[in-house]
Amino acid sequence: MRNQTMQKGLYAAVFAAAAVQAHAAAPVDFSNLVEQVSPAVVSVNVVKKLSQEELLQQQVPEILKRFFGNQVIIPQQQVPQEKTAYGSAFFISKDGYLLTNHHVVEDATKVTIVLNDRREIDAKVVGSDERTDVALLKVTGSGFPELRTGNVGQLKVGEPVLAIGSPFGFDYSASAGIVSAKMRNMMGETSVPFIQTDVALNPGNSGGPLFNQRGEVVGVNSRIFSGTGGYMGLSFSIPIDVAMDVADQLKKHGKVTRAYLGVSLQDIDRNLAESYKLAKPEGSLITQVAPSSPAAKAGFKSGDVILKFNGTPISRTSELLNYLNRAVPNQSIQLEVLRDDSRRNISATLDTAPDDTPAKADAEQQQSKGPILGVSIRDLNAAELKQLDTKGGVLIQDVRRGGIASQARILPGDVVTQINNKAIGNTRDFIVAVSDLKKNTVARVTIIREGQRAIVGMRIE
Repeated sequence: MRNQTMQKGLYAAVFAAAAVQAHAAAPVDFSNLVEQVSPAVVSVNVVKKLSQEELLQQQVPEILKRFFGNQVIIPQQQVPQEKTAYGSAFFISKDGYLLTNHHVVEDATKVTIVLNDRREIDAKVVGSDERTDVALLKVTGSGFPELRTGNVGQLKVGEPVLAIGSPFGFDYSASAGIVSAKMRNMMGETSVPFIQTDVALNPGNSGGPLFNQRGEVVGVNSRIFSGTGGYMGLSFSIPIDVAMDVADQLKKHGKVTRAYLGVSLQDIDRNLAESYKLAKPEGSLITQVAPSSPAAKAGFKSGDVILKFNGTPISRTSELLNYLNRAVPNQSIQLEVLRDDSRRNISATLDTAPDDTPAKADAEQQQSKGPILGVSIRDLNAAELKQLDTKGGVLIQDVRRGGIASQARILPGDVVTQINNKAIGNTRDFIVAVSDLKKNTVARVTIIREGQRAIVGMRIE
């Protein structure tokens, strides 16, 4: 009898534990949260001009494409000169400022937002930053619903999160998941420590908010990792603190200015940790110091291991890059480094990044004296000049699709050393040479691409 009583008690305990576990594993109910925050999320409709390549593609009937590709041109066929795109955005202030992605509004000729009450309002692009994929919009009016921002530092891996956006144009679609990882860097990018989730994101979700369970925005949905173009379980969001820093600069100055230390970094692995007599892999290893950079002036050396940034321990390179990306020019920082088996503190004053948006804006403004090539450029530093074995040149950072340079097959990463036999030593030489180019001519552009020199014919139209 006693045994039966014990068995019954045991079964009851097991069933109770199973019930608790089932309850704990039940999906999070976001219904109230969605109802509260949805009014502050909007759809973004964008009109963009078609590039020359896209125009050619639309001019060729599908049957001819199969045999001849995109080389066949039918000149008298009428095709639209513009295309439409869509995305998402959300209000960060009651006076009409919204956050979205740079790639959503890039090259837009018109931007319209659609509120949840179906009102459509024309929006202005206040500014846009390609490196972080953040753009700031503004609409006329007041009293708009404003979303609260959360503390990304308190966000935990495994925590439930919610996304609201317009995937494939379906307005106000909600999808939920968990935080899969933090401080993710993708494809060698170092500007954004992405939040990785398994929230289902698809085209149209870009620019929408990522919420925690308290209804606070913790990220701006930016991209997915996919081999097919569709959702495959890996989604990435820009931390809201990073996005708000960019938005503040865009609001105040219309551009983003970043700090520059001048070091190349890599993670510490198990073998390096043993070599440096570290108890575990931690810190960030300096592999190269740029000549005349703030790091060089402060006395940093290749082989130094950075262990702390302003007193905060660094476990991996992505953390250090996040702190540096959040810093501002002329800011003084203190880094604790390991060198020759001893720790020391080194102070440095950050400079303005040489490849930053101000340089891009200035270059484009000065290029307006001649044809607009559609490129972003910067000077080469001493290390790059030595590596390429050249006395001068400018680095092509970005090429606008459909522009003059793009049509000439000039690519990001190319180094221009001559234009029409005129030596290009720096960006000033480049701007002067471009201003001398005449319409309906073909310029000879000497470039270095992957260490090889070549000459490209660039038609000026």
